[in-house]
Amino acid sequence: MLVDDAALVRDGIARLLTAGGFDVVDQRADALGLVGAVRAAAPDVVVMDVRMPPTYTTEGLQAAVELKAAVPDVGVLMLSQHVESRHAIDLLTGSGAGVGYLLKERISRPAELGEAVRRIAAGGTAVDPEVVAAVLGTRRAPDPLQRLTAREHDVLALVAEGLSNDAIAARLVVTARTVEAHMANILIKLGLATEAGTHRRVLAVLAYLRVRASDR
Repeated sequence: MLVDDAALVRDGIARLLTAGGFDVVDQRADALGLVGAVRAAAPDVVVMDVRMPPTYTTEGLQAAVELKAAVPDVGVLMLSQHVESRHAIDLLTGSGAGVGYLLKERISRPAELGEAVRRIAAGGTAVDPEVVAAVLGTRRAPDPLQRLTAREHDVLALVAEGLSNDAIAARLVVTARTVEAHMANILIKLGLATEAGTHRRVLAVLAYLRVRASDR
């Protein structure tokens, strides 16, 4: 489902997603009645703008938070024209799995958009690298992440972007086994070693973003 007040933007995203093999089950110009519409159309993922009518501030974000609370199994991918890390963190840390936040410039990169939608549909996260960078620059109080080494911080930041272990290994020019070892250490240091399944990666990302946001 696509939610954006700009018809041309909606149409452009719909064309890209359709070309990428997705079914666009509904398009909406505002977030009014979104929960009911989602329950009726039953999409796997809702792609929506942060700024929506009537004030064009945070209506989209607020609707997304309400949607995740009411229908937690649906994925939500927020799109924004600018880096708004506060908005991203509000959604990511309050909604659990199946959420993402990308800059609208990613729309011009169909492969990235499609990959993000698939990841979110599978219960993962997709966070724009520029948003991660903005959060990284936030001055913060002492936190559990201080137990991580510099390289473990690097790995977790790339996990937050949604990269796989193989992709992280290629980015950092190390082996996938090395990344796995770093990830294991990260999970232990964050107290997530006993959590079941791949959901631990999502929990680690949310812990990472939540702490980064603590002073904002």
